[in-house]
Amino acid sequence: MKNYIFKSVLQLIPLLLLISLIVFLLVHVSGDPVALMLPENATEADRIALSAALGLDQPVYVQFYRFMSGIVQGDFRNSFRYHQQALPIVLERLPASLELSIASILVAILISFPLGILSALKRNSVWDIVITGFSVLGKAAPNFWVAIMLILIFSVQMSLFPVSGRGGFAHLILPAITLGSGLAAKLTRLIRSNLLEVLSQDYVRTARSKGLSETVVVCKHALRNSLLPVVTVIAMDLSGLLGGSLITETIFAWPGMGQLIIQAVNTKDMAIVQAAVFVISIIVVICNLFADILYRYLDPRIKYN
Repeated sequence: MKNYIFKSVLQLIPLLLLISLIVFLLVHVSGDPVALMLPENATEADRIALSAALGLDQPVYVQFYRFMSGIVQGDFRNSFRYHQQALPIVLERLPASLELSIASILVAILISFPLGILSALKRNSVWDIVITGFSVLGKAAPNFWVAIMLILIFSVQMSLFPVSGRGGFAHLILPAITLGSGLAAKLTRLIRSNLLEVLSQDYVRTARSKGLSETVVVCKHALRNSLLPVVTVIAMDLSGLLGGSLITETIFAWPGMGQLIIQAVNTKDMAIVQAAVFVISIIVVICNLFADILYRYLDPRIKYN
């Protein structure tokens, strides 16, 4: 296992080079960055001066070399909107996004595991029908509608939680429920289907024939072996929660990366976009590595060579 982790870390180097190339190409595929940054009344002299200042008058391979040299030093150039280095701006927003993403995943786990297990154990019962119905509803309900309903009920009418902002634990509850509800609906259905499949296996019937309690059979033998797809979905959805929670962050005025990325795209601030995409990509790669390690823990039969 240690050799696998070491080799996986080494494999991150070419992967990060590929990510760096994609991030570098973002500037060029989005159009002429100089034309995007300059106002409509800019002169040709302004265009030439800005192109020289950004180094865009050099050949592409020279630009890529300078870009890679900057990445090694943590330099993604200055944001022309904030007039400072882009990477510190992104890293300043990262803790808020991580906080909201992790809280959303915890909410999804706390909701989906009990409901998914209950739905599988009570297959085709009233419990199963109700839980499946709520899962479909939770998956279909858009985040902005869930957020508005939560604000109206728990903030406006009941005055239990703050409406917006990032402060104490109370500020985190409603945004986390908003983001976690959709993931909880997906995980509930996934846990139910995987657990039903595992419960029909021979080793589960053998465990029951030995007189083990239903709790031990489900939790120790069945549930653990049905969690591999669940771990995969959580690892994949973390990246979406980090960069794709724009609507939730906007409604709750949460100062995360989602708002920052959309603002940077709208203002053509490509330095911010490049830094944000690079940071999110690294987090996704690390999450996938941890998911692989967790696979080995959940199923000792998995061997990494």
